[in-house]
Amino acid sequence: MSRIAKNPIALPKGVEVTLAAGTVSVKGPLGILARRLDPNVEVAKDGDRLQCRALGNSRQARAMSGTMRALLANMVAGVTKGFERRLALVGVGYRAQAQGDKLNLSLGFSHPVVHQMPKGIKVATPSQTEIVISGVDRQLVGQIAAEIRDRKPPEPYKGKGVRYATEVIVLKETKKK
Repeated sequence: MSRIAKNPIALPKGVEVTLAAGTVSVKGPLGILARRLDPNVEVAKDGDRLQCRALGNSRQARAMSGTMRALLANMVAGVTKGFERRLALVGVGYRAQAQGDKLNLSLGFSHPVVHQMPKGIKVATPSQTEIVISGVDRQLVGQIAAEIRDRKPPEPYKGKGVRYATEVIVLKETKKK
């Protein structure tokens, strides 16, 4: 069995978990998340704890028990605290502006880039060169951050582009004659 799956998931107050027909639903103060369960994994609710267990002794079942435990722990953390990713714009004239569920980006192209946010994702721009993406679904927050970064990834010579706030770009030395 996965060592990760052996650790139970503690359910904080205000979080309700519903297990039914191969799906798990987690409801908390920030929202509701649902996910289909893997058929190789059994999830049991024991009071204020969730426990994942592999059905069978196959390698796939053991691997998926740890994966499902991590996904469920992220769902519980998402509906209680939420997740956020910060992006930084580096470059002259690079700007971002949040307008409702849209993010307007000026990235040095001849046209502005508009990125539509999906339901459940909030975007904020504390400054013109800073973007904060937040939501309850960790995977969706990370995916949206990656899509925005892909609009203009940091280039290796000057470091200009959209990068994660914690990302370190190792700059290359320019060619010498």
